[in-house]
Amino acid sequence: MGSIGRYDLTDRSGAPRRDARGRSVIARADSSGHQATTASSPLAAFWRELSTFGIIGVLNIFIDMGLYNWLRAGPLDGKVTTAKIISGAVATVFAWVGNRYWTFRHRENRPLHHEVVLFFAVNGVALAATSAWVAFAHYVLGARGALWENVHALIGIGIGTILRFVAYRTIVFGAAAEDPKA
Repeated sequence: MGSIGRYDLTDRSGAPRRDARGRSVIARADSSGHQATTASSPLAAFWRELSTFGIIGVLNIFIDMGLYNWLRAGPLDGKVTTAKIISGAVATVFAWVGNRYWTFRHRENRPLHHEVVLFFAVNGVALAATSAWVAFAHYVLGARGALWENVHALIGIGIGTILRFVAYRTIVFGAAAEDPKA
């Protein structure tokens, strides 16, 4: 059986322990040797996903904003929308790895190539929303200069982040955390 310390994570066949509703269960032996079990709740799974998604997101902001600023100040000087699209695309590759293999690793409900296509389609929509905000702020609102362009790039990232989290949970990695087949 797979275990961590005194916590049994699998049954005798090696399958993950599940309760009657299909939720993951951790069995723990108390000091007398009796097994006590606790089921992970959907709310606990949500908070774990949200926190790991947030960590990936913070790292992604550094990648996205660092590359965006390097591009807009260097090779793509004056082309803020193009710089945002390129930096967003590079950050998306990092996000795929982090979210697939850490945040939503327990949600293997589709063939990998389907998840990849859905992931990049969702990120394409979110990147379009982010880039549209940057373009709107720059060309319509007249937000010029490094400070205002970065403020609006962060606002755009915020808009895209909300879209991504909802779409990842419902479309890309859609199997519920308590799905017994996951």
